[in-house]
Amino acid sequence: MGTVGRAVKEAVSGLPREFWWLWTSTLVNRLGGFVVTFLALYLTVERGFSASYAGLVASLYGLGGSVAAVVGGVAADRWGRRATMTAAQVGTAVATAALGFAEHPAAIAAVACLVGFTGNASRPAVQAMIADLVPAADRVRAFSLNYWAINIGFGVSAAVAGLVAAHGYLWLFLGDALATVLCAAVVFLKVPETRPQDGPADGPADGPAVAGRAGGSGGAGVSLLDVLRDGRFVALTGATFLLAVVAQQGSTTLSVDMGAAGLSASQYGLVIGLNGLLIVILQIPVTRLLEGRGRAGLLVVGTLLMGWGFGLTAFAGSAGFYALTVAVWTLGEVVHAPAMMSVVAEMSPARARGRYQGVHSLAWSAAAFLGPAVGGWGLDRWGGSTVWGACAVIGTVAAAGYWLLLRERPAPTGPPLAWGAAPARPSAPPSAPSAPKAPDALEVVAAPAIPDGPAGVPAGVPTGIPADGRGPGADADGAAARPAAPRAGV
Repeated sequence: MGTVGRAVKEAVSGLPREFWWLWTSTLVNRLGGFVVTFLALYLTVERGFSASYAGLVASLYGLGGSVAAVVGGVAADRWGRRATMTAAQVGTAVATAALGFAEHPAAIAAVACLVGFTGNASRPAVQAMIADLVPAADRVRAFSLNYWAINIGFGVSAAVAGLVAAHGYLWLFLGDALATVLCAAVVFLKVPETRPQDGPADGPADGPAVAGRAGGSGGAGVSLLDVLRDGRFVALTGATFLLAVVAQQGSTTLSVDMGAAGLSASQYGLVIGLNGLLIVILQIPVTRLLEGRGRAGLLVVGTLLMGWGFGLTAFAGSAGFYALTVAVWTLGEVVHAPAMMSVVAEMSPARARGRYQGVHSLAWSAAAFLGPAVGGWGLDRWGGSTVWGACAVIGTVAAAGYWLLLRERPAPTGPPLAWGAAPARPSAPPSAPSAPKAPDALEVVAAPAIPDGPAGVPAGVPTGIPADGRGPGADADGAAARPAAPRAGV
């Protein structure tokens, strides 16, 4: 027990207090996340609507979430992380309560779309705030812990929701709304605004990936169009979309395949429930084991485990074998998810983190639309073996894409430079000294995009220079650093 306690302490120590308040708000929000889990059951069993109508409402919910991914990201960069989160969560509470009272089919569909919008608008802000609060070397661990909170909350809420629904489905909506209000209150009262302020003292973001881009001064003036022009980031998002299509098969195609194999709905529930259980159990020890590993390697391993885990389903015929496949791709999810969020944070200029996180989350929203339809169509047309084999192939392609995009590049020869510094010019002959000249834009050095060195320090950077490119005496806004408060976990 002492060993377990030490492992947990090491996994949670050293993170800012503000991060733990943000983590607490996430946990509270997910503990009350009843509605999304039971919405289809509510519409078909309690209200008597058809499965087709329930599917339409679910699609509209997803549509609202897709729009929110971009709008929420822009709002987080323009108006602030805390303001966006608070407004989105209050809006979610109101919309969720209204959904519980809605009667007409059109009203239910419209309010469900609004719930999808408000409920997902805060996600880019949360991810951007974690990147703002936590040093680059600790971000994978921080995102892992936040992902852990999400799954703890989801697992508990799914179990409690059945008991709450026994007293009436309206209590599900009201309980969800109350939990969301509490989440907003925690953020408003305990979490400071972290959006970098505009100003001439601002330096580049914490990764060299943004050097030389529009918004090289930390992302100021970076628009959505600039994000879409970032070819490397868009390619990374495309690889994530491929993986997300594979991941969607777990909630749709897998249940149909298990039914065709003669397994019951309760057996499917137990098998798919293993996903959340394993995330809760494995997230902290796996995070501790992999701490300090290169992001590219983590993404490749996690992606291959997810793709090949689904591919193994082609050989499954019993509940035990299906459970084994779920365990494999869940382990891949545990490795992939926090590393991916950290990579997106590191590729983003400081003032454009919301936009980058929002655009990247579109990969999952789009996959939520396309993945189930493609999986079902493939299952009907070619059978399960082909679908699961395709998942393995697509996962392998996505892993190769991550590796090509994020693998470590050779460090430039000569003395290392701080981000944004111009390379030294050859000395002029003594007889003809040249006047000082300001470096032009083409001389900005773009070092490797993702820190692969020890403790999150990019290759080629002097040990004394932080990964965010600021001097040791500057804070997040380029001002003189205040005395650091001791950081400890809750």
